[in-house]
Amino acid sequence: MQSNFVIPVSNPLCSYLAQKTAIDDAVRKVLESGTYILGKEVTGFEEEFKQYIGCSFGIGVASGTDALEIALRALQIGEGDVVFTVSLTAVATVAAIERTGASYFFVDIDPQTYTMDPYSLSKAIIHQKENGEKEPKAIVSVHLYGQPADINSIIEIAKEHNLAVIEDCAQAHGAAINGKKVGTFGDVSTFSFYPTKNLGAFGDGGIVCCDNEKLANKIRSLREYGWESRYVSTHKGINSRLDEIQAAILRVKLSTLQADNNRRNAIAGIYNNAALGTTIRLPIIRRNITHAFHHYVIATRRRTELQQLLLSRGIGSGIHYPVPVHLQEAYREENRCNSFALPETERACAQVLSLPVYPQLKEGEVQKIAENISSWPGG
Repeated sequence: MQSNFVIPVSNPLCSYLAQKTAIDDAVRKVLESGTYILGKEVTGFEEEFKQYIGCSFGIGVASGTDALEIALRALQIGEGDVVFTVSLTAVATVAAIERTGASYFFVDIDPQTYTMDPYSLSKAIIHQKENGEKEPKAIVSVHLYGQPADINSIIEIAKEHNLAVIEDCAQAHGAAINGKKVGTFGDVSTFSFYPTKNLGAFGDGGIVCCDNEKLANKIRSLREYGWESRYVSTHKGINSRLDEIQAAILRVKLSTLQADNNRRNAIAGIYNNAALGTTIRLPIIRRNITHAFHHYVIATRRRTELQQLLLSRGIGSGIHYPVPVHLQEAYREENRCNSFALPETERACAQVLSLPVYPQLKEGEVQKIAENISSWPGG
């Protein structure tokens, strides 16, 4: 009898089962503590996470989207300002910019890494300065799929034009450039702990990281109504607090993040070897880069055909992302600053396909996926 089981493209349940005893104990301790908001678990996780990535301050918030919005607002970005970012990203990146009242200017991607193209960025900034009415203020650089963007080049451009740099690290926990982890390059960085992330909670969560104490204090105030002291708001903030239960879970899972990322890289290596000689376009990793492989993303002009074939053989896949943000109805015009073409972005969205790469995949499942990649006829 043929099994109907399909290997899912992501499986957060497996990450729970892998550490079930420790996670259950951590949750129980929170429930029995009587403290559920901004207690010692949040403080402990903030300390451990900032040490892990190598920055001075980490402030836990309720989601990755909130993290981006709060980071932008802490940098005093809002109405009348322009933020440069990419359209090949989760819509949360753009939603956060819009929530501040700022406008967004989409920049095309490097077709090999799918991350922000510095040349396109430079051209966009100059265009906005010469032709736009609103002031260029910041860059949100997305480290997509676990691949670090060319952040050093982006920072050089930002310095030339006096722009702030926010790193969107929602998909890049543990990724690094020359051994230095992403989230430590820009003025401020943000992470998401959505359940499918490399470091995922079992609910929503996020964190904002930086090295500037004054900025960190502003972020900490913004996440809780703009309070400087309890019940007294010195400026307008929001309610966005990482809760104790999620923080306790994240502390457990942080202890295995590096090993999990190593496993993701090992699986990616097996897929790469299997696809040699096929026409599938494999992930390209720039020199001196440590990829986190949040997604293992291939590209083919016959994506639908390949996806259906894999599904018929019990292998799930995903598309990250099928429609770039600039072509989505909600973001076609409102707050847009430009009419630049984004050919590489649109080409990627038509061809990319994500294969399962989570660390709890069984050896047999990895081999099954690899064998089906190696037998793909091409296109």
